[in-house]
Amino acid sequence: MVLFGTTLIVVTLHSIMPIVSGRLKSETQVMIFHIPNTEHKEESLDDVFLDGPALNPFRSLDFYAGVDEFSRKTVAESTDMHSVADSISTRTERGGKNIVHKEPEIDEKLNKVGCDGKCIISSLDNTSSDGLKDTSSGDPVVITHLGRVRGRTLDKAHVFYGIPYADPPVGDKRWAPPSHMSHWTYTYDATFPRPACMQVCAGEFSRMCPPKVSEDCLYLNVFVPVSVNLSLPMVKALPVMVWIHGGDFIAGSASKPLYDGRFISNYSNTVVVNMEYRLGAFGFLVTGRDPESSAVGNYGILDQQAALRWVQENIAAFGGDPNKVTLFSESAGAQSVCLHLMMQSSEHLFRHAAIQSLPFSLPLKTRWDAMKLGWDFAKLTNCSAFDLPCLRSLSSHDVLNAQVKSGSKIINPFRFLEVFETWGPFIDGELIQEQPITAFQTGHWQSYKPVILGTTSEEGVTFVYSVFNRSVSTLESVLYTVAIFKQHALKILHKYIPFYRNQDRRVMLSQIVTDYMFLCPTRCSARSGVRDGGAVWLYVFDHAPSDNNIWAGLPFCYNRTCHGAELPFLFDSAPSTNFTLTPQETLLANRMACYWGTFAHTGDPNSQSEQTHFCTQQRLPVWPRYTALEGWPILNLTLPSHPQLGDRDHFCDFWDRLDIY
Repeated sequence: MVLFGTTLIVVTLHSIMPIVSGRLKSETQVMIFHIPNTEHKEESLDDVFLDGPALNPFRSLDFYAGVDEFSRKTVAESTDMHSVADSISTRTERGGKNIVHKEPEIDEKLNKVGCDGKCIISSLDNTSSDGLKDTSSGDPVVITHLGRVRGRTLDKAHVFYGIPYADPPVGDKRWAPPSHMSHWTYTYDATFPRPACMQVCAGEFSRMCPPKVSEDCLYLNVFVPVSVNLSLPMVKALPVMVWIHGGDFIAGSASKPLYDGRFISNYSNTVVVNMEYRLGAFGFLVTGRDPESSAVGNYGILDQQAALRWVQENIAAFGGDPNKVTLFSESAGAQSVCLHLMMQSSEHLFRHAAIQSLPFSLPLKTRWDAMKLGWDFAKLTNCSAFDLPCLRSLSSHDVLNAQVKSGSKIINPFRFLEVFETWGPFIDGELIQEQPITAFQTGHWQSYKPVILGTTSEEGVTFVYSVFNRSVSTLESVLYTVAIFKQHALKILHKYIPFYRNQDRRVMLSQIVTDYMFLCPTRCSARSGVRDGGAVWLYVFDHAPSDNNIWAGLPFCYNRTCHGAELPFLFDSAPSTNFTLTPQETLLANRMACYWGTFAHTGDPNSQSEQTHFCTQQRLPVWPRYTALEGWPILNLTLPSHPQLGDRDHFCDFWDRLDIY
């Protein structure tokens, strides 16, 4: 319990506890924040920080703690904050009101900790109103199709934070496709970040969640190289790189300092865009087929598509070329990029794609599975699954509670893979028609588009060590392998046990997860793309960061190349974060930014025709195209980076023969 003052904010959450006697134990926890009384007593709790750590390892670098000084300052300025209380409880620019209530189920716990009936259980309101601000300064101003937008000029880039790309998905627009923004008559203030989308965090990693969350969250950020004069017509429009953040489809934010787009934008001479999209139950609840009476799911993917349409309509105002858009992302974001490569309705919205650490072997839910989860969710809210007005009347807090509780019901140690992505896209037969791995294998994707694919070398460590917080014996590893792979388990154990004789079998299990979920199906998909005539470049990121601060809260990743390890290098974002790079690591980061940026310019990470002077100075090693003629070469992104043949080919050949991706 942290003491700050006299007022209490209490957040409840349902967390998965360590395995006890072969079972997963769950319990409801109560988080209490004492915050100081201030003269601004009218402040609402619309954007309260719902605290806690991600128990789901797909969030990996969502544990990242770094927050740059500018982010802290601008959020404070935008809400007139005078205290820690206001950093937790603020209004969004587009409005909202406070809801205060107390749930009977936690009364006993509140009394035990001395709340005495005076605690505030935070909830975010389901309302919004326009309140666009006019500003007057020397900051850059652009004119979009929706109206004038003012940004800020910072080191390396002109930055436009929190531009709305759709109406707030609140009230009757909750669990509805995103609707087109109306034109505004004022100059929109895009000088500070807006809230991330609603998400639950918990426990000791609470400080690492977004500073503000809200249902009113459909915003995007734009980064333009500082050398661009936005007051003059562009002689040649710049390529556009659109980042879709990861986070298991339940967490994350476009405005994390880790994803600061200033540096990659400046170094590669590209316009960078990143977006928020609805998460968890808000973005992916499915209770039926009729959109008039039920939630029909995949709203988060539709949000992304709406943001991409915004790019097509407006990015020219920022110096960007709408005909030269590259999608890039990692983890759940990479799954999103893959889905857009499969979706006919997204085909015209981008030209290239970079897919990082996509868990190809993690299946999307079927309609039945998605609806079963949705019905469990509805039951917890006392609403009918087919009573959309009732569901829309729920407070944000109630939605989050039901999201966590319904999701935790299906998590058990003998359905290991269901620990990941309880909420997310599902195969609806219209927008999404099949599993991504199937689409790649059958050629049902936009294979004519150049693609970068890759993973880190130790993806599975985050997942296995997050689930098993103690050593795993040989017997336990056998039981879990059988539970997951059933009739294939013996073949898998015979393949791996001779190579991994560690007493702690988590080492072996981590490599199985790396190979089965990431590395080998990525190789399989890359080869399928080449077979279909696609231009593919494959990499493996194989450098353990020297500064372990990147793994705040994940000590088992120290000196390892865990899921997400490449992100601070790709964004070259060390200046915005609380960790440092060695000179050799800085070179690796610069080269990654240049590879991806050059790819955005030409569809080939090696092309020198569009390289910036900065990138020319980095002396990029040649990244061979992934083809059989070259022996299927992979770029090993490490110190120093170099092409290599697949050193785990015999394991991937084994998985390909099993044919169980």
